[in-house]
Amino acid sequence: MQLLFFFLLLSTKVCYAQLKSSDVLYKTIIEKDSLLFSVGFNNCDISQFENLMSDKLIFFHDKNGISNKQKFLSDLKNGLCKDNSVRQVKRILQKEGTEIYPLYKDGIIYGAVQNGIHLFYDNTEITLGVAKFSHVWQLEDGTWKLTSSLSYDHQPYSKHSQHPSFENDAQIESWLRENNVKTLGLGIIEGGELKQVKVFGEIKEGVSAPYNTIFNVASLAKPITSVVALRLVSLGKWGLDEPISNYWVDPDIKNDARSKKLTTRIILSHQTGFPNWRYLNNGNKLKFEFDPGTQYQYSGEGFEYLRKALESKFKKSLEQLARELIFQPLNMEDTSYLWNDNSYTSRFATGYDSAGKPYDTVKNKKVNAADDLHTTIADYGNFLVSILNGGNLSENVYQEMIKQQVKTRENKYFGLGFELYDLGNNEYAISHGGSDNGTQCITFLLPKTKQGILIFTNSDVGYKLYNELLVYYLGENGKKLIDIENRN
Repeated sequence: MQLLFFFLLLSTKVCYAQLKSSDVLYKTIIEKDSLLFSVGFNNCDISQFENLMSDKLIFFHDKNGISNKQKFLSDLKNGLCKDNSVRQVKRILQKEGTEIYPLYKDGIIYGAVQNGIHLFYDNTEITLGVAKFSHVWQLEDGTWKLTSSLSYDHQPYSKHSQHPSFENDAQIESWLRENNVKTLGLGIIEGGELKQVKVFGEIKEGVSAPYNTIFNVASLAKPITSVVALRLVSLGKWGLDEPISNYWVDPDIKNDARSKKLTTRIILSHQTGFPNWRYLNNGNKLKFEFDPGTQYQYSGEGFEYLRKALESKFKKSLEQLARELIFQPLNMEDTSYLWNDNSYTSRFATGYDSAGKPYDTVKNKKVNAADDLHTTIADYGNFLVSILNGGNLSENVYQEMIKQQVKTRENKYFGLGFELYDLGNNEYAISHGGSDNGTQCITFLLPKTKQGILIFTNSDVGYKLYNELLVYYLGENGKKLIDIENRN
């Protein structure tokens, strides 16, 4: 009997252990936290508290006693938020220390416990405070509500140094302002899992960036398109070296015999002979600048060519194919080639130029296989984790993806859909970036150590953040990546 009890106790701990950051419930609670504090508290948007707090709320504070919902809202309205024009205090969640545990009754989830640390700072970035907290969230008529909250162990926080500590969210916020970058999204992969998801700054003037901020990640659309095609190859439904002309020939090159040489392999390794975009040519016509498969030249046109072929054969849009093969299996609910007014408007990171002037937002109503993907750090992080773990591809196709198909620079190559960095000692990195007006993004994966990093910014000068982040999180391999880029 004692042995049986021990086994049941152990089983319970396994089933109801702390959730991983990739878990749907974990992401849900973090999103609610972000709405409550990043939007509600930091911007004095009282409606967030009214909507997310249960009418039964009990709030415990180690300095200010016990409050119910009515008293909490009254204190907030007449205190910190009495005059929002001079408001100075903000709260930032230290996400790397956040723990979330599910609550069950009769095997059915009814709530969750969120434990963590939050930082409070003023607009001088000098006077900082830190406290621990515990939240209990419960489902009320199918909606998550905060039913109890404990904020305790409030302590002063030490002054920050000249350079940012990447474990100190408030310092990163200051670092962004110093570099004139409005928003930074950061994802950290360790041990083949997405361990940290952080978003800093403001998505637009006066609006703090939530955990599930939507970024336009530009050319990071290309790895998604690539894996759609490679997944179809793995399923035996598409040929890696089959002529694309079997399904599509662009009218501009229909009389050029070289159109029959185009294959998925050639397109995904950027050896089509096309320019990046046809509008760069006189007359806005697509044409070959060299024979396909003979040299490297980065081309978005190639990916659009592939899209049209895929859509022609499968009678589905690329958006539909990606949703079936990637987005739905990986729970990438906030990722799309298309703009979504209902989901994106309130949490989209507006793009800015180097002077801090906002760009007009690109709202795609038509799929572009090479550009303007919209996603979150959590979603794209899950995609990259899947790549580290095989990408749901056959072994043969995966090996083709990470094979050096064409050399682009010293120690740098293109595989199929991804750039490859030769780091020496049988180590390599899988990478891709995105760069457009108002967006600078980069991703790196280290298959040997199962590490990775995602850096999303909404600024023309976002690249200025890359080096320090790469060295901090990837160490010597980060330095090697920087060295390869600096040598070319």
